[in-house]
Amino acid sequence: MKHSKVGALMTSDVVRAEYGTPFKEVARLLAEHRISGLPVVDDDEKVLGVISETDLMTRQAAPEPRHRFHRLGWTPGSRARRTKARACTAGRLMSSPAITVHSDATVAEAARVMARHRVERLPVVDDEERLVGIVTRRDLLQVFLRPDPEIRSGIRDDVLVRVLWLTPCSVDVDVHEGVVTLTGQLERRSECAMAVEMCRQTDGVVAVVDHLTHRFDDSWRRPDEPAPEAITGNWLRRL
Repeated sequence: MKHSKVGALMTSDVVRAEYGTPFKEVARLLAEHRISGLPVVDDDEKVLGVISETDLMTRQAAPEPRHRFHRLGWTPGSRARRTKARACTAGRLMSSPAITVHSDATVAEAARVMARHRVERLPVVDDEERLVGIVTRRDLLQVFLRPDPEIRSGIRDDVLVRVLWLTPCSVDVDVHEGVVTLTGQLERRSECAMAVEMCRQTDGVVAVVDHLTHRFDDSWRRPDEPAPEAITGNWLRRL
């Protein structure tokens, strides 16, 4: 099956900062380009970390302790925030290590990384971990703009014909606003389940309505047990 890759959705012209970029220059870059974050790179274009608007706000909002004995109650988190509060360069402001994604990753893989780490953007790197782009949540949502006819043809060609080896007329595929309805009869129950699951993984699909039926229920068979038609074929060959 074909899935949209991050490389096709990312922004290649990336606004970036270097480790020694001054605080005010970072703020100017964010404001001038109307972005909420940017990656920090070294001389080899490898990503060191990411700076967000939150990091800059920490620099402005963090209060200074009133007494030196307050340091005794500091946690690793509060120490890190204090470091950012006193930072004057991108390298001291950034959050590191950077959470990145490769350009050949699928949209689903990138979305899972974003959700797991609760970030809104991911620097995109090549095989040598050098910065080649950036992808945001808004970029990933573009897959849901895929037209219904394109989704339908993709399911028929990729799922039914190329993967399940079915004829296009064996299953009726209807797509409306990204919701796929499958109607028809297949040989095995396992084939129906596979068709539904693969349709769910197709780019642009919002939901799948399953109206498929089957001739044989193969859910009871053990993995090492032959299918019913295989048993029938062996019995006929012995005659």
